[in-house]
Amino acid sequence: MIQPVSFSFNAETAVNNAFQSESHDRHVQEKALQEFEELVTLLQDNGIEVTVMKDTPAPYTPDAVFPNNWVSFHHHHTICLYPMFAENRRRERKPALIEALRARLHIQKVIDLTCFEKEHLFLEGTGSMVLDRSNHIAYACISPRTSEKALAAFCKAMEYTPVFFEAYDKKGIPVYHTNVMMCVAENYAVICLESITSDAQKMMLTNTVKHSGKTIIPISSAQMEQFAGNMLQLENRQGEKLLVMSSRAYASLTAAQISQLQQYNRILHSSLATIESNGGGSARCMIAEIF
Repeated sequence: MIQPVSFSFNAETAVNNAFQSESHDRHVQEKALQEFEELVTLLQDNGIEVTVMKDTPAPYTPDAVFPNNWVSFHHHHTICLYPMFAENRRRERKPALIEALRARLHIQKVIDLTCFEKEHLFLEGTGSMVLDRSNHIAYACISPRTSEKALAAFCKAMEYTPVFFEAYDKKGIPVYHTNVMMCVAENYAVICLESITSDAQKMMLTNTVKHSGKTIIPISSAQMEQFAGNMLQLENRQGEKLLVMSSRAYASLTAAQISQLQQYNRILHSSLATIESNGGGSARCMIAEIF
């Protein structure tokens, strides 16, 4: 997780992130930092090991709190670096930070896909893709942030099977990142099936998830807009599975959905109101899980 130092509304990402809304609060950075610290504390108090690295004031990176878009971690000490849509987000791939990660985590192999930026093709990490790591499936809704060609390159390098589809919000705007409408956990998947307008694609996705051995827990488009799809299942030091989300996402869930999720794992939630409204991302986006 990256501790923010310059968090603010990012106009470059707002052009295709319908979840963002600009705030004129002069204390956005301070509030975002408090939300960040509270989430880190919540995770640590529940036995989850958190590697926190602090962002730097220069170069200016207002979305640095969302590291899962530029880097992902994999077994065998491998990391992947990704092509980013917004030019100011590409600066988040700071060489000093990458070298610090190399040293701390003993990184041995780097798969660098950033060359696709020259072709104006993008794949924003585990925002663009929701990975079923057990079955090596990469789910992705196509958008200006998610290129089929770049995804195919990731899947070839990492030996994953791509599953493409299209998803839209209630206004007909393409969902910018797959991880706001879908979460894949060990034994289940939370999916906003309402956002997939093609019956054929909806059936294909449903069948793929079920054939992978997971139960589907559907959420509505209204719940997706409250970041209910932006969840991440983690494992603590005791081997216990925990589902992490924002308090806003938790409040949008029905009692039946909460009960169903709790059959698989405890739920942890923390208020991320400032980060969600200004940044257009939530709890899952703030965590780049380490393997």
